[in-house]
Amino acid sequence: MAASMHFNGVKAHLNSRFAPNPLLFSKNIKFGASICCNEVQFKDSSFEIVSKKRSLRINCLKVEERHNLIDLNEDQNADTEVQKFTVVMKFGGSSVASAERMKEVASLILSFPEENPLVVLSAMGKTTNNLLNAGEKAVSCGASKASDIPELSFIKDLHLRTVSELGIDVSVISSHLEELEQLLKGIAMMKELTQRTRDYLVSFGECMSTRIFAAYMNKIGAKARQYDAFEIGFITTDDFTNADIMEATYPALAKRLYDDWAADPAIPIVTGFLGKGYKSGAITTLGRGGSDLTATTIGKALGLREIQVWKDVDGVLTCDPTIHSRAQPVPYLTFDEAAELAYFGAQVLHPQSMRPAREGDVPVRVKNSYNPKAPGTLINRERDMNEVLLTSIVLKRNVTMLDIVSTRMLGQFGFLAKVFSIFEDLGISVDVVATSEVSISLTLDPSKLWSRELIQQELDRVVEELERIAVVELQQNRSIISLIGNVEYSSLILEKAFRVLRMNNVNVQMISQGASKVNISLIVNDNEAEKCVKALHYEFFESNDVPELHLQAAAPGNGSAVRLDN
Repeated sequence: MAASMHFNGVKAHLNSRFAPNPLLFSKNIKFGASICCNEVQFKDSSFEIVSKKRSLRINCLKVEERHNLIDLNEDQNADTEVQKFTVVMKFGGSSVASAERMKEVASLILSFPEENPLVVLSAMGKTTNNLLNAGEKAVSCGASKASDIPELSFIKDLHLRTVSELGIDVSVISSHLEELEQLLKGIAMMKELTQRTRDYLVSFGECMSTRIFAAYMNKIGAKARQYDAFEIGFITTDDFTNADIMEATYPALAKRLYDDWAADPAIPIVTGFLGKGYKSGAITTLGRGGSDLTATTIGKALGLREIQVWKDVDGVLTCDPTIHSRAQPVPYLTFDEAAELAYFGAQVLHPQSMRPAREGDVPVRVKNSYNPKAPGTLINRERDMNEVLLTSIVLKRNVTMLDIVSTRMLGQFGFLAKVFSIFEDLGISVDVVATSEVSISLTLDPSKLWSRELIQQELDRVVEELERIAVVELQQNRSIISLIGNVEYSSLILEKAFRVLRMNNVNVQMISQGASKVNISLIVNDNEAEKCVKALHYEFFESNDVPELHLQAAAPGNGSAVRLDN
C-alpha cells in the first residue's frame, strides 16, 4: 500500500508490511480504502474521520487478521523461491533413440528430486539424417512415389513403435506424420528442396520426440509440458540451416517459461535445434548439433545454476574414442578450450554453444546418459592452467588446403581482403590460416552446409576466382590435428609433437597457433592422420617415460602434464 494520508498537516505513512496483497483474497472482498491502524482489526464495519478541511469515509469488508496475512505472504515468497528453475538437461539423439532409452532418461531426470529441471531433446536416433535423405530423394522420385521413400517408412515405423511400447496415444504424433508425408509430396511436385524447406523438414524430428517424451512423463505421473522452441521465443536470423540466436530471445524465453510455470507448474520439454526467423517467421535451424546451443541459451536466459549436456560418452575425452580406445575423460575445461574442441571436430559440443554459457557465466557439465554415475566434464569460465600442458587432441578429416601466392603482395595492401572476400561471396568458411609477405596457406571447412562435403565444382570455382589475383595450388585429402591445451608451454608441446611425428616419418605441411591461446593446429595427409593421433596421445597421456623435459602426468585421466623441479 504505497499510499499516505494527511490530516491537519500531519503525514501518516502506511506500513507496507501490513498492506494486503490483492492476490491473496477472493473476489468477494472489497476495499473502499486502506489505512494502517496498528493492531486494530475491522470486520463488516465503517467509520468516519472528519477534520475541518475534509472528511474521509473508509469501508473495510472482511479484512483478514494481520498475522494470517503475513503468514500467507511468507508462504508465497517461499513458494516463489522453490519454483525457480535450477538446471537445464539436454539429451542427444542417441539418448532418446528408442522407447527403452526414453524410459531410462525419464528415470534419470526424476532421480534428481532436488532439481527443478528444464529438458531439451534432440530428434530420435538418426531421424535428422533420414529426414534429409528423404527430402533429397523426394526431389527426383516424383509425387506418386514420395510415400514409398524408405527413409519415410523408417521414420514412421520408429515413432509409431516407440509410442506403442511406451503405451501412449498415437494421436500425439499422428498429425505430424501425416504432415511430413504431405511435405515430401510437395517437394516431389516442385522438384526442389530450398534451405527454408529443408529447415521445416528436419523440424519434424524434434517436434515428434518431445511430444512423445512429454506424453510419457505425464503417463508416469511426472507432470510435463511440451514446447516448440520456435513458439516460445527462440528468435533467430533468417540464415536457414545455420541461423544465429538473437538477443531478443533471452527476455522472451524467460517471460514465457516463468509465466507458464507460475500459472501451472510442469517440467518443460523443449525442442532443441530450432528457432523462428525474425523477418520471415519461418522455422530455422541452428546447424548440426544445435540442441546444445538451445540448452545453453535457456541456461543464460533463466540464469540457471548449471547446464547439463547428456551424451553417450563420459564427458569430453582426450581424443576421439573411435580412433583410439584409450581416450581418457577430461574433468575440467574452460569455455575457450571447449569452443576450440567443438570447432575443430570434437563431436561432443556444438561450436557456438559455449557463447551463451560464457556470457551468462553458467557452468556446463557434460555427462554420459548411459553411465550417469561418471563425473563427466565441468566447463567453466576459468581453471588453474599453471600445471596444464595438453588437454585434448582433435582430428578434422577431409580438409582442403590452398596455397595462394602473389608476387605482387610484397609492399601491397588489400591482398588479404581480396582473398577473403572471394570466400565470403562463395559462402565458404575458412578453418586455419598461415601467412607470409607473399603467400597465404589456408584450409577450407569441409561442411559448408550440414554434413555435405565441398563438391568439386565449388572448389573449381574457388580456384578460378583466386587465380585472377594469385597463383593457386589446391591440395585435397588433408587433415587438421588440433592440440588443445596451454600454449604458454607451446615450445614444450611442439617439441614433443614434432619428435613423435619425426619418428613416424610424418611431414607437417602447415602449422597455425590460434589467437585464443589454447590451440595449435597441424596439417597432415589424411592417410597419416589416425596414426599421428594415436602416437601423440601415447606421448602426452599414456607414456610412463619421463623425458628430459621433466614432464609427467598430473593425475590419472585429467589430460594435463606438469613441469617438475630438478
